[in-house]
Order: sequence, then structure tokens, then C-alpha cells
Amino acid sequence: MNRLIFIAFILFSAGVSGQQPVHYDTPFMQDYSVKYYSSESPEKIGSDRNGSIRILTRSGLQQPVNGHFLYPGSFIRDNFYRTAAQKKTGALALVNGQLVFADETHLFSQAWAGSLFIKTPFPKVSLMAGDEQLNFMVSDGRQLALLRDSRVIFNESHSADPVLDIRYHNGYFWVLKKTGVFRCSLATPRLTAVVQGRQFTAFDLSANGQTLLIGTSDGYLEYDLLSGRSETRTRVPVTEITAVKVIGDKAWFGTPQGAFSVQSDGTINYYYGERWLPSNDVTRIEKGPENSVLILTGKGLGQIHFKPMTLAEKADFFDRQVRSRHIRNGFNATLTGMEKGDPATGYLSDSDNDGLWTSMYLAGEAFRYSVTGSQQALENCRESLDAMERLYSINPVPGFPARSFERSGYIRVLADPNRWQNAADPEWSWKSTTSSDEAIGHMFVFGVLAELVNDPGIRGKAILLMDTLMSHILKNDLYLVDYDGKPTLWGKWNPSYVNGFPENVGDRKLNSSNITAMLQTAYHFTGKEKYRAKALELLYRHGYLDNLMRPMKTIGVTPEGGDSYAQMLSEAWNHSDDEMYFLGYWGLFRYALNDTLKAAYRESILDHWEAERPEKDGLWNFFAALTGSRQFDLENAIWYLQEHPLDLIQWEVRNSHRKDIEKIPDNFRRQTLKTVLPPDERPVQRHNANMFILEKEKGNGVSELSAGDIWLLPYWMGRYLGVISP
Repeated sequence: MNRLIFIAFILFSAGVSGQQPVHYDTPFMQDYSVKYYSSESPEKIGSDRNGSIRILTRSGLQQPVNGHFLYPGSFIRDNFYRTAAQKKTGALALVNGQLVFADETHLFSQAWAGSLFIKTPFPKVSLMAGDEQLNFMVSDGRQLALLRDSRVIFNESHSADPVLDIRYHNGYFWVLKKTGVFRCSLATPRLTAVVQGRQFTAFDLSANGQTLLIGTSDGYLEYDLLSGRSETRTRVPVTEITAVKVIGDKAWFGTPQGAFSVQSDGTINYYYGERWLPSNDVTRIEKGPENSVLILTGKGLGQIHFKPMTLAEKADFFDRQVRSRHIRNGFNATLTGMEKGDPATGYLSDSDNDGLWTSMYLAGEAFRYSVTGSQQALENCRESLDAMERLYSINPVPGFPARSFERSGYIRVLADPNRWQNAADPEWSWKSTTSSDEAIGHMFVFGVLAELVNDPGIRGKAILLMDTLMSHILKNDLYLVDYDGKPTLWGKWNPSYVNGFPENVGDRKLNSSNITAMLQTAYHFTGKEKYRAKALELLYRHGYLDNLMRPMKTIGVTPEGGDSYAQMLSEAWNHSDDEMYFLGYWGLFRYALNDTLKAAYRESILDHWEAERPEKDGLWNFFAALTGSRQFDLENAIWYLQEHPLDLIQWEVRNSHRKDIEKIPDNFRRQTLKTVLPPDERPVQRHNANMFILEKEKGNGVSELSAGDIWLLPYWMGRYLGVISP
């Protein structure tokens, strides 16, 4: 959500034809949240110059404790000063970097040797602000008083139009009421109207003191104090403003549906849901310690931290995430069954795509090893390749890869119990019905391992497995044949199946592209002529070259009256197909049978990438870079990597209510917005999902996805291709 505080020095060609741009990995600001939950209805919050945070609740002063990233803390009673613990504190304010409090009779502080002790002009002070000389303006909402040298110099009633907030800035006390903003000074101790309006709700002043930012029930007002000109901003995520605070070069706004910040260039960052906040009903925002922002809500505190971080450091962070809680028997797995987003309560789940997600993670580790020589990466490759190998040996069908495997006795609690079979080994079960997305994932990573990992055992195993899989497919007439002797639903590349679709149905293009890539990969590493011959036969005799070269703009809905199966497959764009295409492009382009085909493949890959550019998926951009193209949207790829949240828990996310997004009409590609939202403002998704999805409503805090395929693969691929610097 740093929105490219992205000091991305991009080096373009310096007189060298064809040189690709490179991102130099300098630190950016990575944000993340530490949450503290409370049932005490927090009202005010402040942090002093020592970093101590105090929260005013209906039960008195409290402090946040034991909060860590992903592991929320709570509030406890503030007992640091025993003499103050029993006071009925009604207000707090930050003055000269110190916290000042008000109880029923006095203003007091523990700073300045405890010398501040001023009698209040009325009980139950709830609002106050102080200047550098410890003069104060206080209010209970209906009365307003100014205190100079502990003496009251004015005291007014405002019961008809209550006081909502008080600030001090640059010699003036500023007062917010529903109908306007007023100010006064010690020299002129009377309220003077600065700007009048209606439905004012919150306010603050810009850092230079020249602009008032006033929240309303319909957007916020920017009022220039020098010119007297004002402008109302309503193109914001939520227009009902409940809190305003200027912190550094950002203006922060609270709403009943989360918080958002506005940078000086107008860039908006939106913080919604428990990825960031205990609840969305924001009541107060204040500056926190160590470059953090304190966002108070009805259910607690969200402390948003901003940490300088390079992509390499983010990769280290995500590597620890994967290795500590996302490896199941060597598979790259999802942590699920969590209670309220607590990773310690979850379990590693099986998946239809254990082989696919593991292939993607494993490829990332192979790229990492190739670039860094990391022995840890090599061991990770070895461990996950062992899991991939066992997919072939655990079932009785030669060359057929299982979807997954698990210890026996648990089929009834696994995903899709009807797809599971008992293995010959009574201790294990395996999952059948393997599909084409698994197959292309396998062939992608086997090719990457065979080419890039110079370990004889790993390379030999990868080549053996690709030969095993492709021999099965060729033996069975270009079908994946399951334990029951029948082709699986999706494992079909035979011309009678592929060319049975109308030309505008995506599966005809996709399956042609994938099987060509798979055959080329097998031929490249095994040297077996049967793979080359079959690839050429499909390309030229059965029209697979024409199929895969067909432009993406021709893919669409099956015409009325067409085959019902084709109509079902072409109801809308299938983003899982995108993942299959791009993983296949490694073998399609890199292991092309000749330069003529390679040039044609390059054209097809870049045509597909052009269609995908609005999604700004970093992985697709790096596959475009694979072709050698100088244009592959490096800036958007880095944006994808930098903007990805550290928190990959699947929290509830909503965006359709936002007033700052531009929606577009329904379309075949299911693109909902003119411009895609940053990854940390939308649901956590794998690359096979629609990046324009606005909502995630179910399963709040139940699962955490692995960064292995989502983030580490594109990062390490970018490093391998040399378009991201160390």
C-alpha cells in the first residue's frame, strides 16, 4: 500500500540494441498491521515521545500489549502510575510530545516531574488541546474554556451547537463544530469563524498550517487559509468521514468502512477489514511510535507500521512464511481451519492442485538456486521434487501423476472424498482425476530443474519424470488415463477433442499450446525422436500451430446453437487458463524446435500478454520478458511485488462500495474496473484468479495462502532473467 514509494531506478538501453530494463532493488516502504482487540469501546488514543501508547476507554486508561504481526494483542488496564490508576480520566491530549490527561477535576501529566496540575473550569472534560507553554483549551462538548497560566480567560456555553474537537496549531486553538471551524489565540481570546458549513464531523490542519482538512458526511473539504478557497473531495473510498489526521506527507481519514490515506500527489491507499483493522468503524487516528499510524476502531486498535524493505528482504520474509507453515509432505500447501486468523490454530490442507502449486514454488526455488547458489534452495528443491516423484509412484498407473497423497484413514475429511483411492501401501491414499493444469505445471518445473539445477540427482530425476509423464500421454493417444482406464475430464490433447471445439473457444488454443510445449520440453531433454515427431505432426498436420497462433481477441463466447460443452467452457474468460498458458510458455518458447517456430511463439506469447496487461500480474510480465521483449511492464511487475501484503490470510475484503474506483460494464474477461486495485486492497489470490475481483465475503480469517507460488516464483524468475537486481 506504499503505492510505489518505489524509488525504482530503471535502466533502459544505453545504446545497446535490445537491452531490457532492470529494476535496481532499493528500499520501499512496506506496510503491515499489528492489531489489538478490545471490548472496552475505545474513545481516544495517544502516543508520547517515548513510544508509550495510552487508550482512553469507557473503563478508564488502558494500554495495548502482546501484539505482533499476525498474532493480535489486547488492552489491559494502565497501572504504571498507581496514583493515577484510580482516576476517572475523561480526556487525553499530546502536548510537546507528552501525554496530558483530564479527570473530573484537573488536568495532569506524569511528565515535567508531575508539576502540571490545573483545575478544570467544569467537570467531565472530554476534549482538550495545549500549546508549547502549557496553556489549554478544554471542553465537555457543551462548554468551552481557555486556560492561560492555569487561569480561565474565557468560558462559553455551546450547548446549541456542541464542540466536536479541539486542535492546537501554530499559535491558534482550533475548534470544530458541526456548523464550522473556529479559532482563537491567547492574544485574542474569542472564537472567530474560519469556515462555515454543515455536517462537519472531524478535522485537522496540514503540516504547514495553510490548509484545513474538514471531514463531512459527504467527503472532505480542503480549505486554503491564505486564499479562502475551498474544494470538496468526494472521489474517495468512503465519503462519510469520522476522523481526520495529517501525519507526515499523508492525510488520513477514518470512516464507518475502514480508513484511507491521501498522499500529496493524490494517491489513495485504502485499509479495510481485519487485514488491517480489528473492525471497520474507525473513530480516531493518531501518529504512532516508530513511523506507525494508530487507527482506533470500535473493537480495538490497528497499528499500521511502515518499514523500509527491499524486494530481497521481502523474499526472505516470505521464504520463512513458506518453510515454517506451508510445507506438507514436501508440497506447497495452504494453511486452513484457522480460528479468527490465528496461524497457530490451522492445519495444512490437501488440494486438487498440490502438484501445480508445488511446481510453481519449486520452480521459484530452482531460479533462486541458479541465481544465488543457495544450498537451502537446493535442499528445498530436493524435498519438493521427492513429493512430485511420489505422485507417480503412489498410484498403480504407469506414468500417471496423482493429484495428491495423504496418510490413509482420512479420506472422509479430505477435499473431494470421492476422488481418493487407497494405495497399495495400506498407510497411504492418493487422489485421482488429474487434470491438464497439473500436467503443464509438472512439465514446466521439470524443464526448469533440468536446465538450471546442476545437481545430477535432481536433474536426472526431473528428466526421468518428464519422460515418464509424456510416455504415458503418447501411449494413451494424447490422453491422461486414470486408474479406471478412462481419460480424466481435462487431461485431453487428442486432435479429435481439441479440434472439436469452435475456433473461438479458448480450450482449442490452450490445449494446442500446452501439448506443444510439453512435447518440445521432453524432446529437448531426452532427445527421443517420438516427442519431436508428435509435436510436428500436431503443429502441421492437425493445425495446432494455427490454433496456438490464433489472436486472443478472437477468443469469446460460443455462438448460439453451438455445442453445449463448448458453450459452458466459453461463458467467460477462464483465468486458470491464463496460468496454464504462461507456465507452458517456458517450454514453448525456450525449447522451440527451430528459430522459425520460436519467432512465431514469441508473437503468440506477446499477443496474450497484451490482453493480460490490465491485470498487472508480475508473473505474466516476467514471462513476457522471457521472450527478450524490451516492453514487458517492468514497473507494473515491481508494483505487484512491492504492493503485495505481507499478510496472506484470506480476510473479508469489500471494494464495490468505493466511490474512488471506476467500474466498467460487464464483459467477457470479467474485468470490473478501469484500473486494477493494488494487491493489498483486494482479496489474496493465486495467479489463476481474476485480479479484478472486488470482494471476498466468506471464510474471514480461516485460511492463509502460501507465498511460494504467489510471490516467490515471480520474484525469483525476475532475478533469474536479470530484470531485478540483487
